[in-house]
Amino acid sequence: MRRNLTMTMLLGLVYILAGNIDAVAQTFRHYTTTEGQEWQESKASLSGRAATDPVLTITGQEQGHVFRAWGTCFNELDLDALELLKPDEQEEVMRRLFAPEGDLHFTRGRLTMNANDYSRAWYSCDTVSGDFQLKYFNIEHDKANVIRLIKKAQQQQPAMTFWVSPWSPPAWMKINQEYCVASSPFNTQQKEKDYLLFDDGGTPDPNEMQFLGETRGKFPHKLASQNYMIQDPRYLQAYANMFCRFIELYREENIPIDMVMYQNEAYSYTPYPGCAWTAEGTIKFNKEYLAPTLKAKHPEVKLYLGTFNTNRNDYVRKIVDGLTGDVEGLGFQWEGRENLDDMRQRYPGLHLISSESECGNGQMNWRAGEHTFHLLADYIGRGCDEYYIWNFILCDQGRSPWGWKQNALIQVKSANRSHRYTPEFYAVKHFSNLVCPGSRMQGYVPREQTQGLPVIVFQRPDGKYVVIAGNQTDQQRTATVRLGRKYLNMTLPAHSFHTYISK
Repeated sequence: MRRNLTMTMLLGLVYILAGNIDAVAQTFRHYTTTEGQEWQESKASLSGRAATDPVLTITGQEQGHVFRAWGTCFNELDLDALELLKPDEQEEVMRRLFAPEGDLHFTRGRLTMNANDYSRAWYSCDTVSGDFQLKYFNIEHDKANVIRLIKKAQQQQPAMTFWVSPWSPPAWMKINQEYCVASSPFNTQQKEKDYLLFDDGGTPDPNEMQFLGETRGKFPHKLASQNYMIQDPRYLQAYANMFCRFIELYREENIPIDMVMYQNEAYSYTPYPGCAWTAEGTIKFNKEYLAPTLKAKHPEVKLYLGTFNTNRNDYVRKIVDGLTGDVEGLGFQWEGRENLDDMRQRYPGLHLISSESECGNGQMNWRAGEHTFHLLADYIGRGCDEYYIWNFILCDQGRSPWGWKQNALIQVKSANRSHRYTPEFYAVKHFSNLVCPGSRMQGYVPREQTQGLPVIVFQRPDGKYVVIAGNQTDQQRTATVRLGRKYLNMTLPAHSFHTYISK
């Protein structure tokens, strides 16, 4: 009798440790956002019957990946927008974005070395040609600008950590001697230099980058035939040393950088800061210079590969295969999202992250919010364990010095210095407010399989289940998620975001 009781207790313990989903609370808090009605709270309960065929079934035995962090990027134009607001409004904005008791709970930040396309203008940490010893390398420009923005975030979240990628090396380290790749009315590069990109003498297609998040065939249509970074060993080693010096100078400002990627969007041939790389150049720089230099000088800093913004999967495979053992993860954005399923299956030992959410076209409307909601679900549902927003606050239509109009989570009206939280802010909140680091992704069904109803399920470290669903159609819809032997029947109004969390 005693032996049978002991075995029963052990079996019960094993059942609990394995995840008894049927023990989940029967009631849920339910948060809903529609256009003009944000984050409305109500209650929901599990049912013994399904209202419709379940779009997902969660048994409690799922072994999905563990989500690790929510983050955003730090840009000069964000600082300019924020500082148009009154001090108390600035405090409120940063609290809602970064504070543990805020809304979005960002704990990670992405930085740029040298200017990016949402800096006020081009600048570099080292403007002295041939400065291979980095005697003149400095972050004085950053101290006066973007570091002030970072400090405001750290006041709300002192545990912030960061990673860095450049948009462009210093211009003197590039074959075209310019910060951009392609000429345009927004920069000073001579049009004659555009031919450097392709062997056939062609020039970049100005219509190729539409920033609509919709792929039209392969991106880019043609790949660069040579590296814009000069391939002389002196330049390559000096550039690797720049990463380390940047890490050290930022550490002196109490800004910890724990991860590096060699380049932002090597496959966008841009009129703003950028740098084209070939697969061979990418492998050579990372394997022979950046990886060993980081290992020698900063072994605590992880090397990731990216950011990949191309859907040419065979090309990406070639690069990752060439750097097996040298990198710990991969960063994807834009068309790179199309490679995620293959990357997860082919490289199960590498972390995948969404390195930058798509920027939209400056309208900051409900449609933009729905697109970001879709991206959040799709990147995380397909294996990414970190997610980064691009600009978190911009003025008006978010116009950059290079002519782009882009979206943000918060829009500042420069005429009267007022601000509003855009639908994208609430799209992010429906994920980051209740899905904490350490939560395990348990199931995902994309909108393409449900006629416009993306659904994703997480289990948090405290055992609570979070179900996130959206309705991106013009009609009210019903969707059901099976949780063990019970059903969460969801009534989803047209064009709405939903988050359910078990009590």
